[in-house]
Amino acid sequence: MQWRQAVVGIVLALSASTAFGKGYEVWLVDQSNSFGKTYGGRILIFDGKQAARGGEDCEDDAPANEAPEATIDLGAATADLCFAKTGAYPVRPHMVVFNSTDSHASLSFVASGHVVFFDARTRQPLECIRMQPGAGGARQAHAVWPTNDDQYILVANQNGKLFERIRTDYATNTFTYQPTASLNLATCTTPNGFPCQDPVLRPDNAPICPFTASPGVPAFVTLRGGGMLLVDPYTTPISIVAEYDRATIGANGCGLIEARGWVYFNAGGGTASNLDQFSVYRLPRSGFSPLNPPNTPVAQLLYNDNAPDRDAHGVATSKHERYVWMYDRAGNVAEIFDGHSGARLSPVTLAHPATSDPSPDLAALSPNGQLHFVSLRGPNPLSGDPHSSTGAVPGLGVVRLTRGGQSGRLEKVIPITNRDAGGIERADAHGIRIRMK
Repeated sequence: MQWRQAVVGIVLALSASTAFGKGYEVWLVDQSNSFGKTYGGRILIFDGKQAARGGEDCEDDAPANEAPEATIDLGAATADLCFAKTGAYPVRPHMVVFNSTDSHASLSFVASGHVVFFDARTRQPLECIRMQPGAGGARQAHAVWPTNDDQYILVANQNGKLFERIRTDYATNTFTYQPTASLNLATCTTPNGFPCQDPVLRPDNAPICPFTASPGVPAFVTLRGGGMLLVDPYTTPISIVAEYDRATIGANGCGLIEARGWVYFNAGGGTASNLDQFSVYRLPRSGFSPLNPPNTPVAQLLYNDNAPDRDAHGVATSKHERYVWMYDRAGNVAEIFDGHSGARLSPVTLAHPATSDPSPDLAALSPNGQLHFVSLRGPNPLSGDPHSSTGAVPGLGVVRLTRGGQSGRLEKVIPITNRDAGGIERADAHGIRIRMK
């Protein structure tokens, strides 16, 4: 048994080394409209190794000046495809994810409710699907997430209060919307017989971010008003397997990640009803059942701070999941937790000479485990309460991890820009993901 484990370890190490040797890309989503239009946006694609290079050599008084190797103008072919398919242009690109082989990307548009699929190699749009209207006729594709087997893309239809599903066949570039699978979070009932949305239990069931851990089931669904629902994404309609109320789990969670057998996640501020919050929790990856009582298994609260200018949002691990970093886009810090014990370590202040207010939003770990690539918000943010998500220099931040991930520093800032006809900076980085070449 030991020799087999050793062989598997060597194979995995060689695979990782080979993959890293081939290089990687950082896809950064700019939420601002395409120039001169009221829709569109951009995906800026950076060569990962180039973006990481020379951070310690940057001039102290200026941001780094490195252009992306490619840009996808979402106001061009993507917008034309969406209009042809749905009769509406896509507005405000928000979250991007890749399938397991990095062959395809999925992008959600939070304002218009579109989901677009791309061939990640050619960077061409393949399909555009618009989510159905839900609560009050609203629809918003806030975030998307692939199931582990690449069968589905799960969609958080935020203001529509629907959790939805798209069937994906990447081999044939076939993407099939399945509205009969949708779970109506405003009107459903939990297996324990409680209303999914309830003034006391879960007052606002707008789904924020979906996530699946390595078992594949259940999928975690954070809620704007607090609480959480865990669902089986493979049933039709999608079914609930566990419920948590807002007294147990706070509002506006978005950062979820797996580490050392746990799912770490947060609750944050950034909405008018909940401006400031930085809470970190963890749940086991399994043990959920519709036969369990509410709030089972127990959600461990690891840290809580509701002081002004606190807003937990993005999350990333260090190498081997030893540490979990939760980014605070209002406080410009990262809180660090031991991946095994959950203990809180010393926070890292993300100061940098290039920006007094980096406003770190979402984050992704580099393939070699030495860096986090972080989206930095702009001076005119298009999502999140302005006081939480307003930044000074929109762009891509490179955070160097030190002491094995126990600490680090914001080493490099690569700005992006999108000034309108009046000269006002509109660029607003948000979604970020790493793709192996």
